[in-house]
Amino acid sequence: MTSDKMDLEHCLADWVGKDSERQAIADAILQVSGACIEISGLLLGGALSVPLTDTTGKRVGVDMQKQIDVIANDIIIAAARNAPIAAIVSEELDDAVLVREDAPLCIAVDPIDGSSNAETNAPVGTIFSILPFARPAADHHLNTAFLRTGLDQRAAGFFVYGPQTVLALTFGEGTHIFTLDGADGRLKRTDRSVKIPAVTAEYAINASNYRHWDQPIRTYFTDCNRGQSGPREKDFNMRWTASPVADIYRILKRGGIFLYPGDLRPGYKDGRLRSLYEANPLAFIIEQAGGAASTGTERILEVAPTAVHQHIPIVAGSREEVAYVMRLHNEPRADGERSPLFRQRGLFRS
Repeated sequence: MTSDKMDLEHCLADWVGKDSERQAIADAILQVSGACIEISGLLLGGALSVPLTDTTGKRVGVDMQKQIDVIANDIIIAAARNAPIAAIVSEELDDAVLVREDAPLCIAVDPIDGSSNAETNAPVGTIFSILPFARPAADHHLNTAFLRTGLDQRAAGFFVYGPQTVLALTFGEGTHIFTLDGADGRLKRTDRSVKIPAVTAEYAINASNYRHWDQPIRTYFTDCNRGQSGPREKDFNMRWTASPVADIYRILKRGGIFLYPGDLRPGYKDGRLRSLYEANPLAFIIEQAGGAASTGTERILEVAPTAVHQHIPIVAGSREEVAYVMRLHNEPRADGERSPLFRQRGLFRS
């Protein structure tokens, strides 16, 4: 990794050149980033600034929506109105919202990823995906403008609000990390062209759900836990923050693998992360850093969602480790298996 301390605005200006399409993408990134810097300031003040524990009474998926989710969502929508963004999909919105019909882009966003952790002072973040916009036909819902694979993304990023506020960003030419300079309020590039090590000895998964997993994930977990005496012939460390942005950022910095598979619990059959505004942007960022991102059986960026809040399993990080998990799903007796997979090789359940 290299650092040049160039600020985000100048970095984007170099990338844009005289390309008008790129200029629109850069303008959108800058507006969203400005919103996230505002969110970072609110979170820095903790309970003195925002109600970290208060809920709205609305359930979003399996979680209760928090006031901080709504506040962050409103900040990002306000920023989108000043950007070349036609429509927005958010975890906090039931459906897509039209912002500016004549704009060339649309955005999918998770305003506060890991908001259940905010009150404990654990890292949380914001994830966003920028896509080209095409107005749906009159007889189609605005949501359909977003129902495309992650390969159509023009840019993606995520912020982590922790000891530092950092942005991991890709516009299709590598993954770069920017750090918020508290002295002047600018995001400055501190890691250029991040490369995730292909091999790792660190994994992130919520082990308390072991009894709910399919056999391939159980096999992987057990293989890692057996350490040097097992089929992997090395010791592994497990890390889990329950905040995907924090776990993925750690992988960008030092390698590893993140797993949130589908399981048997109600509401979790396709995992917990949403395709459009969590899995797709994270997968884009990881692939641009030389890693891999899979459902366990197929590349995440090639899966076409059928709904804006669709869930998808995710196995992402160091390339060789992701390939190992895929072998456990796709081959009857992959390396490391202790027994056949009992015809349960898929993370998607019918």
